[in-house]
Amino acid sequence: MSQPLLFQSSEQATERITLFADVILPLPLPKLYTYRVPYDMNDDIFVGTRVIVQFGAKKILSCIVADVHENPPSGYQAKYILEIIDETPVVTTPQLKIFNWIAEYYMCTIGEVINAALPSALKLSSESRIQLHPQFNPEYPVYPLSTAEEKIVFALGQNKTLTFTEVGNLLQINHFHKIIKSLIQKEVIIIFEEIADKYTPKVVKKLRLSPHFIHEAELLEELMSQLAIRPKQLDVVLQYLQKVPVHQNVHLNEKGIEKNTLTSNPHLSLSSINALIKKGIMEQFETIVSRFPVDDNKPLPAFNLSAHQIAARDEILDLFDSKDIVLLHGITGSGKTEVYIDLIKKALEGGGQVLYLLPEIALTAQIVTRLIKVFGNRLGVYHSKFSDNERVEVWNGILSGRFSVVIGVRSAIFLPFHNLSLIIVDEEHESSYKQYEPAPRYNAREVALMLATYHRCKTLLGSATPAVETYYNAKTGRWGLVTMNKRFGEAGLPEIELVDTRRESQKKNMHSHFSQKLLHEIEQKLKKQEQVILFQNRRGYAPYINCHDCDWIPKCKNCAVSLSYHKYNRELRCHYCGYHESMPHDCPACGSTMIKTVGFGTEKIEDELKLLLPEANIQRMDLDTTRSKNSYQQIIADFEANNTNVLVGTQMVTKGLDFENVSLVGIINADSIINYPDYRAHERAYQMFVQVSGRAGRKGKKGLVIIQTGNPSQAIFQKVIENDYQALYEFEIQERRKFNFPPFMRVIKITVKHIDEKINEQAAAVLTKEFIDRLPKNQVLGPEVPYIFKIRNYYLSEIHIKLDREHTSLKAAKLLIAEAINQVKINKDFRNIRVVVDVDPV
Repeated sequence: MSQPLLFQSSEQATERITLFADVILPLPLPKLYTYRVPYDMNDDIFVGTRVIVQFGAKKILSCIVADVHENPPSGYQAKYILEIIDETPVVTTPQLKIFNWIAEYYMCTIGEVINAALPSALKLSSESRIQLHPQFNPEYPVYPLSTAEEKIVFALGQNKTLTFTEVGNLLQINHFHKIIKSLIQKEVIIIFEEIADKYTPKVVKKLRLSPHFIHEAELLEELMSQLAIRPKQLDVVLQYLQKVPVHQNVHLNEKGIEKNTLTSNPHLSLSSINALIKKGIMEQFETIVSRFPVDDNKPLPAFNLSAHQIAARDEILDLFDSKDIVLLHGITGSGKTEVYIDLIKKALEGGGQVLYLLPEIALTAQIVTRLIKVFGNRLGVYHSKFSDNERVEVWNGILSGRFSVVIGVRSAIFLPFHNLSLIIVDEEHESSYKQYEPAPRYNAREVALMLATYHRCKTLLGSATPAVETYYNAKTGRWGLVTMNKRFGEAGLPEIELVDTRRESQKKNMHSHFSQKLLHEIEQKLKKQEQVILFQNRRGYAPYINCHDCDWIPKCKNCAVSLSYHKYNRELRCHYCGYHESMPHDCPACGSTMIKTVGFGTEKIEDELKLLLPEANIQRMDLDTTRSKNSYQQIIADFEANNTNVLVGTQMVTKGLDFENVSLVGIINADSIINYPDYRAHERAYQMFVQVSGRAGRKGKKGLVIIQTGNPSQAIFQKVIENDYQALYEFEIQERRKFNFPPFMRVIKITVKHIDEKINEQAAAVLTKEFIDRLPKNQVLGPEVPYIFKIRNYYLSEIHIKLDREHTSLKAAKLLIAEAINQVKINKDFRNIRVVVDVDPV
């Protein structure tokens, strides 16, 4: 960045330029905060670097520099920046643009965006610590010390500093702050804030021969003779020379070998290795290595597309000449991923970067395996199951240009790209792209489109069941549209059958939650050594339990929901706040032991199937079984290797997974998905049914899908059976136009929260009136109490605002909405209410 002129003329003495920096604090503040730059830092501060500042009386924070200028703030005295962390920016100018756009569009603060965007390891942590006062003499204290105070002084003499937590553990009491205050008043201790950078590079221990043995051959020969009487030590040296052929290239010794390479060998003794180090024959050293080793010389393997895929790819490239956004509408199994890979290769040949977005980590696990075969270590992976340090390495790898392709979930849109040429949003219809809590409540698909605008790159949206809004934009010509309506290879679409569970129950053909038809087909597929996927859109063992005698149902203490039963842990759990309690042996209301489970989830499906099919290998994939970092990969790997016959899962099993041996998919309870109070309910049900059906019958096998329902006459099932997305779209778009829903209107949902139900109702009513005073009355709907009216001890009220896309300025409407919210919060009765704004809820 160019610096201000430092010399006005040759006659003048050097004139100091006073710089100020506007910084983005990781706090929900409506404005940027300005700090003064110390003169000796003038040449080192840049937009996008991290700096350390003091905010408030005690907080020490790291923040991002948003601007550097010469204008002091009005209204307060600027404090000095304490330290500059980075030599070069860690946040790029395009990133700052997109962060500001997110804050403005989704009506949140830039600090909230930074909090979501930066990996936690790039945020510095501070913790209050104490140390002895420099003028304090422990042998001659000015004031008498209590026993507790003497304990602290003695510990500080041993450890130099202590955190507040360590003081509490030392004294074994909770209320120790009075003791610390007393020590401060007696000038025995001082408090300071310790700043620690959370990012730690990966360090490995290595071994090498001492250099003089390498450069003087006779010394190495002499060493071999001397070690002849110590065969175990000689084995270590010989093994090292075998793995590091220094006789061919002496420079190989400088790099050495990882210590665990030798220690993992059962024939080599660790004590022998340590003895060689002690004698100076071998040297141990540490080196920083990448968590993602790079092989830039690896050529891309040959990759052949079918004629159908080539036609789709060429059509996409042709449309990119005139359109920045193209929708690839390809039925399940049509080979969209191969088209993506070919387009990524073309983007890399042009020297650009590629972002490949996926809605779920489960999808990432399988597709990464496929992409890494093509792009090797040029591929970076970014999602929440990675450690903080791994995510920072991907972040830094993109800044340095190491990673040309990044595959990740929604948070990957925050990465510091500098030369994006293509963004792929796979399964673009998925609601998983939407962030719900906390702010920013962004939709990664929409942010990706804006990111592409800033980078002037192309965006490809892909789905077998596009969102209605997306398809509308493509059909009306705003975006390009390419269709793939044929499955790859010889595979055809699966056959879909409906099973009427009410009729089957009357005929007594239901075995627990499985129809006779579904059980028979599972048994037949297993006999043929084929695989089965069973889909149930609810995790846990049962949605709730109740007492058979008094009808008692356990409720969450914090939310207005019943507790779900999880048999594995023998506990009742709230899926909203995480509250849990043990499964009761008897009813706390009437004392009866007649407690039964009601309904069923994936855990119960798995449990009962094991009883009905004891010889089957059954595995479950839901939130409960995929919490650890590699759990997704392990479940998928077991299924791909045919170690698992039946995979039971929630929505995770519906999203783009590709298993060639699956010939049967069972949807256990279709009605729970359709009968939901949401204008998108039928659209989502269709998407889910078609997506999970698409897992069956790949690689040339004819698949079968069995849908269990209590009402097979519902119109949506016929659309699913015929795979008729066009019919669904035509129906939905007419309904949306008729009742003023997206894509014809923009929707903003405002949720009012308060721990007192009455105050919540009053605040929501007052806020609604403020909206009506500023916006057309027919645009404001509510307030209304949502279906689940209490979550985490907060009562909820909702207000919906519908804005006409053609005749209403979204920016102006948002300013009026923000003004109304601020007006209500000024009222002292409503100061403690929380108002959550969700733009474009899904």
